[in-house]
Amino acid sequence: MTTLKLEIDGKSVTAQEEEMVLQVARRAGIDIPTLCNHEKLIPYGACRLCTVEVTRKGKTKLVASCVYPVEDGLKVITHSERLTRIRKMILELLLPLAPTGPLKSLAREYGLETSRFPGEEIGCISCGLCVRYCAEVKKVNAITFVGRGIHREVTFLPEIASKVCDSCRECFAICPGGKLPGETDGVWFKPPAFER
Repeated sequence: MTTLKLEIDGKSVTAQEEEMVLQVARRAGIDIPTLCNHEKLIPYGACRLCTVEVTRKGKTKLVASCVYPVEDGLKVITHSERLTRIRKMILELLLPLAPTGPLKSLAREYGLETSRFPGEEIGCISCGLCVRYCAEVKKVNAITFVGRGIHREVTFLPEIASKVCDSCRECFAICPGGKLPGETDGVWFKPPAFER
């Protein structure tokens, strides 16, 4: 595998081909916030909170660092006034959906206590972590997305979930919204379809 040299926040770092900017930055001790990223999962790029500025051949653009592959000579900026504004806007848009979960802590880091945008408090920001974790790590597919666009939501598949979710619940711990469908105040709630 080829070793590449790039610059992240003025720091010279090395990387291997096919690595993503986010993983190289983290290995170099540079923190980039994320909501939809997990070390056990294939990068997804859903939340865009990990947006960084990259300069390649004199041209600068914004990219999601979790899905942007490293290149030789690439220059990356992970924190700037522009990036702070972008991340703050993303968090402000998501905050009405999950105002009490782990997302709230991250919003506070960016000076947000409330959002000026309306939204229904559903506890789900459609990051896909739970769906992907169940499919990629557990290989069970007990939880999935249904619908499209603004009507997209996460749901459990009763015929599978009723057999495996009660003893697993690993997806609950990684949810940045703090609440999955079927969970009420930290207690697993079984709708009638889940009854054995």
